[in-house]
Amino acid sequence: MEQLEWLAVVRHGLSTGNVIAEQAETTGAEAIDIPERDADVPLSDLGREQADALGRLLVEQQPRLAVVSPYLRARQTAEIALRGTDVEVIVDERLRDRELGVLDLLTARGVQARLPGEAARRARLGKFYYRPPGGESWADVLLRLRALLREIREDHPGGRVVLFAHDATVLMVRYLAEGLSEKELMELAHRTAIANCSISSWRRSGDRLEPDLFNAVEHLHREDTPPTKQEVVDDQPVR
Repeated sequence: MEQLEWLAVVRHGLSTGNVIAEQAETTGAEAIDIPERDADVPLSDLGREQADALGRLLVEQQPRLAVVSPYLRARQTAEIALRGTDVEVIVDERLRDRELGVLDLLTARGVQARLPGEAARRARLGKFYYRPPGGESWADVLLRLRALLREIREDHPGGRVVLFAHDATVLMVRYLAEGLSEKELMELAHRTAIANCSISSWRRSGDRLEPDLFNAVEHLHREDTPPTKQEVVDDQPVR
């Protein structure tokens, strides 16, 4: 990624699915009752406010290209944050959220109760390589991210690029940008909850990108911005 001047990745603002998923985990439910399909889950009112606050930060950073997940919550975050700018926007399906297959809409308790064999297989293989039936492993998602980032480097040398995507995407972009190992990525994922509308970024230094911000949310805590809270749902859809 050394040909880019600046690269950032944003997790979408708080979605209605985030709220429902947190309630399900908190109450000990086995299933997450989200009416929309994953691609159609919208931002909540707070999520829209977060995206607006992010926009004020992005004006300072002056990105020239935004590449956006096709999922509604990410597209709405980008639309609000980039409103009134001349940033080029591209929607790319390779930035979509990780597909969970048979685990979709199950809480951690639900996976253990309804799919104990899959829970055991996930524990044995680990998050990085475990692929739920009908879904993707983290390694699968990394394959599509590698291809996307290679194209961005080639098509926008010296560019200032921001990605609008999902929580796991933030961690995986860091894995690629900083050359982390599987162990380092999994330790990072275990101790870090990627906040809604957080920004992580890297700046060019010589012939490489150096870390700048990670999971930064200071822009959400200015006096004129409502506070946000973070949902932590282990290896489940957080929409």
